[in-house]
Amino acid sequence: MGLNRRAFIQFSVGGTLGLLVTPVIWKTLDDVSIWTQNWSWIPKLKKGAEERVQAISKLCPSGCALQVETVGREPYATTGDEDNPLSKGGLCPICADAVPMLYSPTRVAGPMVKTGDGQYESISWDDAKKLLADKLGAAGSSVAVVSGDDTGSGNEVFSALLAELGSDKYYMMPSPQMAATRAWNGLMGGQGQIGYDLDGSDFVLFAGTDALDSWGPTVSNMNAFAESHPAGQEATATYVYAGPARNHTSSVCDQWVPVHPEGMTAFLLGLAYNLITDGKTLESGDFASLRSLLASKFSPAQVEKLTGVSQKALAELAAKLRNASAPVVVADYANSTATAAAGIIVNMLLGRLNAQGGMVALPEVDTAVGSALDRVARFEKDLLAELADGAFAPKVCLVYDANPVFGLPQYGVQLAEKAGFTVSFSTFKDETAAVADLVLPAAHPFERFDDLVNPFGVANTTYVASSPVIKPTLDVQGAPQFLLELAADMGLDLGYETFEEVLEAKAEAAEAAVGTVGSYSVGLGLSALAAADKQSGGTALYAYTQLHIGTDKVATTPHNPTTIRDTELQGKTMYVRVNSKTASANGLKQNSKVRLSANGAECEALVLVDEGVMPGVVAAPLGFGHTAWDEFSKGKGGNVYKLLTVSAEPGGSAWTGSAVTIAKM
Repeated sequence: MGLNRRAFIQFSVGGTLGLLVTPVIWKTLDDVSIWTQNWSWIPKLKKGAEERVQAISKLCPSGCALQVETVGREPYATTGDEDNPLSKGGLCPICADAVPMLYSPTRVAGPMVKTGDGQYESISWDDAKKLLADKLGAAGSSVAVVSGDDTGSGNEVFSALLAELGSDKYYMMPSPQMAATRAWNGLMGGQGQIGYDLDGSDFVLFAGTDALDSWGPTVSNMNAFAESHPAGQEATATYVYAGPARNHTSSVCDQWVPVHPEGMTAFLLGLAYNLITDGKTLESGDFASLRSLLASKFSPAQVEKLTGVSQKALAELAAKLRNASAPVVVADYANSTATAAAGIIVNMLLGRLNAQGGMVALPEVDTAVGSALDRVARFEKDLLAELADGAFAPKVCLVYDANPVFGLPQYGVQLAEKAGFTVSFSTFKDETAAVADLVLPAAHPFERFDDLVNPFGVANTTYVASSPVIKPTLDVQGAPQFLLELAADMGLDLGYETFEEVLEAKAEAAEAAVGTVGSYSVGLGLSALAAADKQSGGTALYAYTQLHIGTDKVATTPHNPTTIRDTELQGKTMYVRVNSKTASANGLKQNSKVRLSANGAECEALVLVDEGVMPGVVAAPLGFGHTAWDEFSKGKGGNVYKLLTVSAEPGGSAWTGSAVTIAKM
């Protein structure tokens, strides 16, 4: 059967569907979707019927369910999908710009191949397919995939092709889902995909998670917060943010608990210590070892030294969690499996696994493509570790829905250098496309079949898919469809001729994945927790994402430059934030120009003195510092990703110990 857009996108399991809701912080963002700037590339609308077409956009990390407004079947704006139970008419600031991005001159207009002199020339899709088939044939099993698509079935097509070629070198870009999966499914041996029932909770602790701006299903999180904090009425839930600096999430939460960047795991273990002291236990066979570890390394006095959180404040917060009817802890920081594991332990001590308003373990949705990697297996390999030790050196590297040259901490620029032949499946002229040997332009989300499978953080099995809203406006293709055709030409049978058929099979698999799974009888990942009592010293770097600036794969979108404040970017120089004690210790004042250095890289910035930052910490925004894209992003600010120091943790690489040298210019 073919995909009926309305019936298919409304498919849901467990009574929920979709992702996003009206933003709390950006209440005026609906106005952003109305084009107010007279760019030369804005299309002239034809006369015709006005329609709203349901679709999804995966320009943001978790994806948005939305409606595309069209005239004569030509898109001109996006709005939230009011029929979507989780969207309720809202959008994130990136997907609000999905239509301008459709027509943006930053899009790759057609396939391109790098010539001997380093320039690019156009190539037909047929010739590109033949070239890639030849390269893959010669590479044997020395083929790798780097994917930035946490939620899509396109991963199944790419990993199935890899398996047919005899390779298991599938790498996901770092993400909150990666840390949680490696902690819960890897170190702890748990089942299912972790999620959080914010709607049913009466006490929410965001430990390191900027969940009302850029973490998880962001606008869905905002909706839960907004419903618990109705204007002019008493709040029905308490929200607490714990982190190194104030941000958009802390600005609306009921309490901010300052926690040192290297102390998030210790902070959570300090809460666990207090809960165990008050009589909380776990069924795990590791419980006695956990209690011993906490007593020896994470007593309240020790945690205060590691985190900056006083013993009194820690005990009071633990008591609030213990006394709440339906508390939940949402923990993630710097891709740390230890932080994720510690957050899971606190939830389990509170009895909140698979409880209403708690942490849930959703059943895995079966793969639709027979030889594909499942969700957990996709997150096993550590790309940063292999780049660091030289193990990453494939003859062919396929980069799918990712911009690793820009967005990988410390080692990103090395990726294309390590691979013999790099292929970028990119919609836009990003940094990875700029150095790839072959650029195969991926269709825009509104031009292709695509899906969202359990976006990380949702509390119920969720599946959303859509078919194209518009025919491709350029010489582009959907990457999974291209790969299915490539495999067929190479004599490899992936089981499907079209990606539409894959999505139909995935929908059936999602329909069977109901309820919750998992139990308290798991390991506690103690090997990852034991080292959380260490600190590297120096000025700690707190690097944070804000969607209106951009992400690791999407630069500032067309309307969002107007939302960037003068205290975030001045001309081409970004601001970093320090408090007055840190400023004084480094001889700085408001608007001082500084150079931040780490890992042999550096960024220039202006100083904003802000008491909303902990002493000894510099808060710097991620998303600036592009060397590609358009005039609104290129050369604006510095790329803070390259300052992040990668360190090894049991379970995978993290950058909790990132520190910088500050030099006044």
